[in-house]
Amino acid sequence: MGRFKRTLAACALVTTMAAGTVGWAAGDMQTAVTGPPPGAAAWTADHVLGRQLPDPAATAPARAAQFFAGLTAAQRELLAARHPLVVGSLDGAPPELRYTANTRALTAERDRELARTADPELSGGARRQARERAATYGRLLTPGHRVLAFDPRGRGQVVEVYGDLRTARRIAVVVPGSDTALTSYTTAARMARNLRAEMARRAPADHPAVIAWVGYTTPVGVGYDAATGHLAEQGAPRLIRFLDGMAATTHPATPPAVFCHSYGSVLCGIAAHRLTGRQLSDLVVAASPGMRLDRAGQVPVGARLWAADRDPTDWVRRIPAVELFGLGHGADPTGSSFGARVVSSDRAEGHTGYFVPGTASLRNFADIALGRYRAVTCAHPAPDTAKGCHHGLS
Repeated sequence: MGRFKRTLAACALVTTMAAGTVGWAAGDMQTAVTGPPPGAAAWTADHVLGRQLPDPAATAPARAAQFFAGLTAAQRELLAARHPLVVGSLDGAPPELRYTANTRALTAERDRELARTADPELSGGARRQARERAATYGRLLTPGHRVLAFDPRGRGQVVEVYGDLRTARRIAVVVPGSDTALTSYTTAARMARNLRAEMARRAPADHPAVIAWVGYTTPVGVGYDAATGHLAEQGAPRLIRFLDGMAATTHPATPPAVFCHSYGSVLCGIAAHRLTGRQLSDLVVAASPGMRLDRAGQVPVGARLWAADRDPTDWVRRIPAVELFGLGHGADPTGSSFGARVVSSDRAEGHTGYFVPGTASLRNFADIALGRYRAVTCAHPAPDTAKGCHHGLS
């Protein structure tokens, strides 16, 4: 009888969560952008080099890296000029070549959107949207931006690098949550910039690089999409493929540390079943509603799982730690029974405050990404009282 009552209570809590009455706002349902990048059909049909080009949908990033390594500089540039959207988003292609390709792709899309702003056949709303997109593309085209992937479909996706992947000894990847898209990724970009600045301050000789990975379709608001895992399930293979590409084209001292915020931690939890220590060194979640994992032991061998202690003002604390009938995201990663290494988030405020300069969470994130594990500040009380977040670390 007790178990039945707990199940009914969990069902009521999840239903309430999905209805938006426990701090969850309404959101529009999204259709995930998946599959190869735009222009893939023209790419695979192109025999300009006298050979078959690698299929963007089926070729492993390591094989793609081998393909590009066998080309001359002129051949690589030719492909980037003919197929910028494909080369710019092809995991396994050299990062510098992807930057060049995406500059071309962004320029073409900016010009197309500018033309749309003057089209009298479009509605006022469509013209406003075109102006917004053109302005975003223009900002990404300003000197200093390194765009590693770009997809204009749907609400748009973008992956941007802060730092230099060629010289970086330490790399981190930030995976954001809801309401993040091409024209609304400023919060994700700020998180990545702040993390890189803190890493560079603490270990300048490591020349750190941090990547804002807006490579999946995120929920709008925190309604039904955010309460279910379907967008995370669609996005997880894209993150895995991206990390495979990083492993094939960059050479840091250790694999990247991956930081997953809010709904991004749901995606990372789903991806964790197929990740290994070759693709990442540490998996860190912040403001997590759950990872669709039962315990920390389900993350890959060779990677450590960390969770930032939830700030008291973070609304995600009100989300029930259950998963039932596809709603909710399961166990709280900061809970003592989950087994993650829980770190302090002292001075963080609200749902997006964990990457703010001066917070314990940002300092801890930087130390994790740098491999300075003994400098990390554990949350109090420690996750299992006896071992704390330093247990088993050298």
